[in-house]
Amino acid sequence: MKTIFVSLGCDKNLVDTQQMAGALGGGGRYTFTDDENEAEIAVVNTCAFIDAAKEESIDNILQLAARKKSGQLKALVVTGCMAQRYQKEILKDIPEVDAVIGTTAEHSLGAVLDGILEKKNINPVIMDDLDKAPDTDAPQELTDGSSVGYLKIAEGCNKNCTYCVIPSLRGHYRSVPMEDVLKEAGRLAAQGVTELILVAQETTLYGVDLYGKKMLPELLRRLCLIKGPKWIRILYCYPEEITKELVQVIKEEKKVVPYLDMPIQHASDRILKLMGRRTNRKELEEIIDYIREQIPEICLRTTLITGFPTETEEDHRILLDFVKKEKFDRLGVFTYSKEEGTPAAGMKPQVHPSTKKRRQKELMLAQQEIAFEAAKAMKGRILDAVIEGRLADEESENGEYIYVGRTYKDIQGVDSNIFIESDRDLMTGAFVRARVTGAREYDLLGVIEDESAE
Repeated sequence: MKTIFVSLGCDKNLVDTQQMAGALGGGGRYTFTDDENEAEIAVVNTCAFIDAAKEESIDNILQLAARKKSGQLKALVVTGCMAQRYQKEILKDIPEVDAVIGTTAEHSLGAVLDGILEKKNINPVIMDDLDKAPDTDAPQELTDGSSVGYLKIAEGCNKNCTYCVIPSLRGHYRSVPMEDVLKEAGRLAAQGVTELILVAQETTLYGVDLYGKKMLPELLRRLCLIKGPKWIRILYCYPEEITKELVQVIKEEKKVVPYLDMPIQHASDRILKLMGRRTNRKELEEIIDYIREQIPEICLRTTLITGFPTETEEDHRILLDFVKKEKFDRLGVFTYSKEEGTPAAGMKPQVHPSTKKRRQKELMLAQQEIAFEAAKAMKGRILDAVIEGRLADEESENGEYIYVGRTYKDIQGVDSNIFIESDRDLMTGAFVRARVTGAREYDLLGVIEDESAE
């Protein structure tokens, strides 16, 4: 039966979706489609991290519920964080939903769908132990044909930041055994993946629970031995857990791109303490200085939260000054979202929504100036780039094709692009050498310097 998966939220959710698709597709009963109009079954893998994510999840469920009500869908199942957090509310308020499956029970999807289609009396709420070992049996099904593969190396989190609901939805930190990670990386490589991206709620603590020490550096070295992938990228590195050994691996291993995603959330010591974060401004500055000293070409990405409860104009100024001083290559700013059940939700005073938005805008304007100047300064550089596609309706002034690509500084669908002129037919997923000829705001412009980049 034709099944559509709607994956919402973070890339960790995407891995879960691909694993569910992999497990479901193995039986032959279910096939996949990305066309809502031809789907007979719909699975919505939801996010419940912040208000905007919850609203997006609800909108998607309601849209598919309307199709179920009209008889166009035979089954509608909701999985993921919202299913874990609001199971009763979903079933009560949206009766078209046949079942909700929690974050550690997604392996049961096939049996649940079989029961719905065969009109068996199934339990509509399927949950499992939040601290069970990560499920590694199902290979990921890359239904979008992408050359990028995400490797989830751990599940859950022990940090307990005061604004975050993740531990209550995903459980404590549990690493995926290294052999299982390597096996999945091999499967992804066999499907044509040329870029592996390591994800978890926190990647830098990988292995501590299983092996008694941080094993991310060792994992990276072993992943570099797998044939096929040319780039390996690391996301979600907590600054206080970044070791000198990890920095040296990024510096030494050619496949590990000099890109580090390091969410810091704030720079005011007072706010960092209230957030339950494990660093202060001085320590953040020292970590950033060390990384840049060891790897001058490093691309540092971070995320910030503005409008946290009790945040003053002075706290905001400290954060704004920090952004201007550190000049991050990539930066995202979220306004604080009050999440029920978290310590921060009870903190007073809460910052007014209009103040949050103003502060977010000021931070992003400061970052925009930094990013535009950095893009202009790239002119003349020769970089490896991966081709993502061609602009079908646009040609350069010379009548050449314009291709959309990414350099090591960019994550697919998140960061910037490089637009490359070429008179050759370039395959999606191909690696080329490109010379930067200019910039267009955040994006780079370039021409082919060499057709291959090994």
